[in-house]
Amino acid sequence: MADDRYLARGPRVGIRPFSAADREEFTALARASVPLHRPWLFPPTTDAAYDTYFAGVCEPSREGFLFCEHDTGRIAGYLTINNIVHGAFGCGAIGYGAFAHAAGRGLMSEGLGLVIPYAFGELGLHRLEVNIQPDNHRSIALVERTGFRLEGYSPDFLFVDGAWRDHQRWAMTAEMCRDTTAPHEAQ
Repeated sequence: MADDRYLARGPRVGIRPFSAADREEFTALARASVPLHRPWLFPPTTDAAYDTYFAGVCEPSREGFLFCEHDTGRIAGYLTINNIVHGAFGCGAIGYGAFAHAAGRGLMSEGLGLVIPYAFGELGLHRLEVNIQPDNHRSIALVERTGFRLEGYSPDFLFVDGAWRDHQRWAMTAEMCRDTTAPHEAQ
């Protein structure tokens, strides 16, 4: 994959925007990753669902990124920044997922470590928030490793897998980002 497709590069992954052309690879990886994702997230597994998801990622209040491995160009995971509000708020809420073949290899840490400075720099945000179900230990470990701070607990926060689920609220500000080392450099 050509370097000019990447918005930022780390040692093993680069981040790039979603495209319509990613549909076949993304949905195949999502189908293969259902056991890993459930009950936490439900990425699109069909062409129609991907098309709807992709249209949403292209809305002005959202940004979407794919984490791609340098050696193969294969999509390892994804991240979206949702509900972006500029101005005095300067905030966005992130959601993410690894695909099964990439899970446990540190690629999400590296990708998240690339998105954070991009969000605070290029996108001009001041704050990123992550809402995680308390039993999703892998996701909590990822944000802890990356330097997010736990800010609270929200009962019945998001409707996931047929029910309103409690979530922990994690956040990072631009100032916190400047005070930490990128996760892939610290490991």
